[in-house]
Amino acid sequence: MIKKYAFLLLCLTTINVGFSQTVNTVGLSKFSQISVITSGPGEALYEKFGHTAIRVKDPVLQLDLLYNYGIFDFNDPNFYMNFTKGYMQYKLARYPFYLSLKDAQQEQRWVKEQILNLTQEQRNTFFQFLENNALPENASYFYDPYFDNCATRPRDIIQKITGDHLVFKSDFVKEDVSLRQLMNREIHPNTWGSLGINIALGNRLDKIATPIEYLYLPDYVFKALEASKILKEEKEENLVQKTTTLVDFEEKESKSDTFSPFLIVLLIALVGVFITYTDFKKSKRTKWLDFVLFFTTGILGLLIVFLWFFTNHSTAPNNFNFLWAFAPNLLVAFLLLKSKPPKWVSMYGKVLLVFMLLIPIVWLTKTQLFTYPLIPLFVLLGVRYGYLQKALKR
Repeated sequence: MIKKYAFLLLCLTTINVGFSQTVNTVGLSKFSQISVITSGPGEALYEKFGHTAIRVKDPVLQLDLLYNYGIFDFNDPNFYMNFTKGYMQYKLARYPFYLSLKDAQQEQRWVKEQILNLTQEQRNTFFQFLENNALPENASYFYDPYFDNCATRPRDIIQKITGDHLVFKSDFVKEDVSLRQLMNREIHPNTWGSLGINIALGNRLDKIATPIEYLYLPDYVFKALEASKILKEEKEENLVQKTTTLVDFEEKESKSDTFSPFLIVLLIALVGVFITYTDFKKSKRTKWLDFVLFFTTGILGLLIVFLWFFTNHSTAPNNFNFLWAFAPNLLVAFLLLKSKPPKWVSMYGKVLLVFMLLIPIVWLTKTQLFTYPLIPLFVLLGVRYGYLQKALKR
C-alpha cells in the first residue's frame, strides 16, 4: 500500500515550483486524463496491501505525473518513535509517471490504470487540488493504515470533486466481514508480521466494515471505481472510462513464513505441556517455566497497555488480548522464582484462569477475533494456570 521514494523528494522539490506556476496559469487541456493507478502487492510487509496513486496526463502540456500519498522516510531520526506513538507522517509526492512503472517492473508487481470519466472542469479542479496538496506546507499528513492512507486519499478526493454527481455502488461487497478479516486476507495470518499486528490492535478492527471502509485497501478502490457511476446531464455513466493493464505480472501470493508463528508457538506449547505433565507426576514445580511464561505475557501486556492508553493509534484501544497478555504478570513472574510465593498468587492464578475461559466467548461472539497461531499458547497457559492452583497450595 505504501512505497518508499525518499530519494525522490529532494530532487523533485526543485522541479515543482516553476512547473506549478506554469501549469496553474494555463490549466489542463481537453485532451487531459485523470487516472487512478493500482499496483499489486510487493514482498515487504508494508507492500502486502498493494498501492493506489493518481496519474495526471496531458499530451498538449507534455506532462505525465504520478501523485503518490504513500511517501515515508526510514532515515528520519524519529521514524521508529513516531511509528510507535502513532504519529507517522506521510507525504504526497509528485514525480514523472515513468519512474513508478520502472519500479513496478523491477519488483514484478502488476499495475492497472482506470481513466476517470470526468469533465474538463472536473479534471482541472482535481488537478488544482493535487497541486495545492503537493505544496511543501500541505504535503504531510498523519497516516492511519485503516482510515487515512494512500488508498483512502484518492477515494476522498474523487468524492470531493464529483460531489452529488458520484453514484457510489457497493456491488463489490459480497459478504459481511470486518476490517481485521480483510487485513488477514492480504497478510497471511501465519506470519510474524500478521501476528504482531493482530496482537497490537483492538476490537475496532472487528466491527463489520461498511462498503466505503473497504476502500482502505487498493484492491477494493479498484473494484468500487469499476462498479460506480457518475451523473452527466442527469444520466448515469460509468465512472471509469477505460481500464488498462500497464504492467502485467502474476500477483504475489500471501504465504506463511517458513518458520511460522504457529509452528514455533506449537513447539513451545508442547514442551510446556510436557513439563507440566512431568511436574504433576513428580509433585514439583518448574520455576523457570513459570517465570518465562509470566514474564513474556507481562511484557506483551505492557505493550498493549502502552498502545491502548499512551499512543495515537486509532485501532489500539479495547484490545482483548489483555486476557492472556496481562501486564501484572511481569511482577508476578519474579515472585514465582521463589519456592514459596505469597499466598495471594494462588488467587491471582484463578483470575488468570477466568480470563482464559473468557477468550473463547470473546472469540465466538466476534467481540474480537484472535489470530489462530495463538491457540497452542492459549492451551499451554490454561494448562499451566490450572496446575499452579495445585502446586502453589503445597
